[in-house]
Amino acid sequence: MPEGIEGPAPTQPSEKPSPCGAFDAHHPPARELIDQCVHCGFCLPACPTYKLWNEEMDSPRGRIYLMKLAADGKAEMNSQWVSHFDTCLGCMSCMTACPSGVDYSKLIEATRAQIERNYPRSAFEKLYRRMIFATFPRPDRLRLLRLPLLVYQRSGLQTIVRATGILNLLPKKLRAMEALMPKLKPSERIPEQTAAQGTKRARVGLLLGCVQREFFPRVNSATARVLAAEGFEVVAPADQPCCGALMVHAGEENGALQLARRTIDVFERDNVEFIITNAAGCGSNVKEYGHLLRDDPQYAAKAKAFGAKCRDITEFLAEHIQQAKRHPLKLRVAYHDACHLQHAQGIRIPPRELLAQIPGIELLEIPEAAICCGSAGIYNLVQPDTANTLGDRKAELIAPLKPDVIATGNPGCLLQLQSSLARAGHNIPVVHTVQLLDASLLDRLRDSRSASTSASSASLAALSDSF
Repeated sequence: MPEGIEGPAPTQPSEKPSPCGAFDAHHPPARELIDQCVHCGFCLPACPTYKLWNEEMDSPRGRIYLMKLAADGKAEMNSQWVSHFDTCLGCMSCMTACPSGVDYSKLIEATRAQIERNYPRSAFEKLYRRMIFATFPRPDRLRLLRLPLLVYQRSGLQTIVRATGILNLLPKKLRAMEALMPKLKPSERIPEQTAAQGTKRARVGLLLGCVQREFFPRVNSATARVLAAEGFEVVAPADQPCCGALMVHAGEENGALQLARRTIDVFERDNVEFIITNAAGCGSNVKEYGHLLRDDPQYAAKAKAFGAKCRDITEFLAEHIQQAKRHPLKLRVAYHDACHLQHAQGIRIPPRELLAQIPGIELLEIPEAAICCGSAGIYNLVQPDTANTLGDRKAELIAPLKPDVIATGNPGCLLQLQSSLARAGHNIPVVHTVQLLDASLLDRLRDSRSASTSASSASLAALSDSF
């Protein structure tokens, strides 16, 4: 986050009557998108909250109807109205299901920005959200948290705290934050520049993320190695900020705009041909910079050009002919679709194709693949009960597959799946898709197998240090 930004600035309810009904005049949900919804109901079975509660107003169709009522001045922005948008995961599953092509992502993001500007949240909710946005979009602050968290985990204190029930004295949302804490590995910094192996095919930038950079740094290292092995020079600017995804998806528009401008400036300076993302939520956000900065005369054109350069790592690799040899990994891999990859970015086939190129991998499909695991940005921090219900449901669907490992494309999904599987008593590793690609390129297993171990056991043993 830019210097001086400590999280979202406090907002006050609008005092002036608005020609936009309950909304203020700054980018209310677009009427043309609202009217594009024909209320067909195809979105209902695709919506996680409708699937759980069978309530019309907790479906995309119902939420769009609430937007219309508010825009027409027929509904107030009160606690009941706001609750239906707070419980929306923003997973965009409805966009995949919608035959009319309604861009629900722009509707929900505009509505959430209106809520954060005009709805007075409780003092605790304001403080809690301020803490989230003052911490998670700040890699420097996450880095400072690593030492106390490592002490908490490795000293045995975490085990004692969890076993004694001390956590039950904390508010539910803080308990949820503790439950999602990943098992920290040693910090790992990737070089600002990684040379291409063989003939250079292109110069690409790597978006490092925030949670990914500090809590899953091996994902970034694996991404850089895979790209280099495929002939791409990788530039990973150390001074890049958060891309603003968490803030955009939660309605914190002003902070997101500043972060987007800084991100564009950093990568423009390094003159890259593509920008590679490995976090689904970040990828969907940066691809929409042109929309986010459409009102900024200095950045509108640059933002549009920036978005056109952005590619998810699996999308990018699928666009280019494979040149690095894949070595066998004898593993049963369950692939979990991150919502902002499959729905927001429309990327489903490339990750599966890349995994299928690794000899020895048996790819398993998880039932209800289109339904969110409950992570959804900050959703599992602000709506922990619903997030846990969805996470438990996902764990129940994964367990019968008996995978050796689960692969996905988003750090939030990694955290959510790890927590949900542990709660259900399943010790199944969860990794990023690119980590399996990296392992197959490094041929970690060549000297690891013995007659006394199965191929899959040897694979997991050899890969454990990488994950």
